[in-house]
Amino acid sequence: MLRALIVDDEPLARSNVALLLARDPAIALVGQCGSAEEALAALPAARPDLLFLDVEMPECDGFELLERLGTAPPFAIVFVTAHHQFALRAFEVGALDYLLKPFDDQRFERVLERVKERLRAPGETRRFIVRNGNALEVVKFTDIDWVEASDYYATLHAAGRAHMLRRSLSDLEGELAPHGFQRIHRSAIVNLERVRTLELHEDGEYEVVLDGGQRLRMSRRYRKAVLDRMSPT
Repeated sequence: MLRALIVDDEPLARSNVALLLARDPAIALVGQCGSAEEALAALPAARPDLLFLDVEMPECDGFELLERLGTAPPFAIVFVTAHHQFALRAFEVGALDYLLKPFDDQRFERVLERVKERLRAPGETRRFIVRNGNALEVVKFTDIDWVEASDYYATLHAAGRAHMLRRSLSDLEGELAPHGFQRIHRSAIVNLERVRTLELHEDGEYEVVLDGGQRLRMSRRYRKAVLDRMSPT
């Protein structure tokens, strides 16, 4: 199911888009934001695949919001605006479509079909959005070495850096497991592509050694699952 987030300062405009999205069982509306600031706060938890974005909003417009992300948007963008003059700029920043208000149901449905077609394309990159100071940063699954439980947060260790994410390790395990990750301990998940060796100690316990030299204890509970996934088929 695709996750959609609406960002528009007009409540009626947000409601109209929300009603149209509700007709499509393949799309889940994960949030509505009335400003760019609200959107910046909501994005890490919402993790949208699709962003419906207004252009002209008080204090920070849609283009400025994208600039503040500091990287290529990790989601499909559909601008929804009453101003046709921003269309060229919208496509220059990578928008998938540009909905000019007022639009009819058929036009909206065509947009959703385009979005689905794009996101079904092979090679879709899975990613997390994490906060880095006043900016939001994209961390691709393929860049993650391992994930560590940190109280009520999880720490993503990627490319020599640590990123805090307000998610439980169990929640992340379900999302990461289909993409080559394996839990090895109640407080650790590893990217199996980063595992260099499994060292057996005299006490019968295994230690996982990653390419970067990190050594992580593997608990007996997860030993069979780890060995099964790492054994050649």
